[in-house]
Amino acid sequence: VQLQAFGGGLVQAGGSLRLSCAASGRTFARSAMRWFRQAPGRQRDLVASITSSGTADYSDSVKGRFTISRDDAKNTVYLQMNSLKPEDTAVYYCNLQFLVSGLTYWGQGTQVTVSS
Repeated sequence: VQLQAFGGGLVQAGGSLRLSCAASGRTFARSAMRWFRQAPGRQRDLVASITSSGTADYSDSVKGRFTISRDDAKNTVYLQMNSLKPEDTAVYYCNLQFLVSGLTYWGQGTQVTVSS
């Protein structure tokens, strides 16, 4: 399984970006999908997750501003990020975990930079 994340970039505070993560090599219908982020000098933190049935969960820092969604027909998970803040600046990674085997895969990361 390969995960390809894209959609990052430079945006002003208050702006929006939409990240996408496409999986290839195997369908991800029976998997949980997650977005993590890692700022320089900091640990990688969970931002949002979505179950195979579509139940979403968010960290407190992004709740109400970010929306995670998935399109199993396209093997793609999205992260819509609105009202971006400078503290959202980080490399964002997508993560897939298959429900039965527990196998986990990571995407390569996409940089999000929010200027003040």
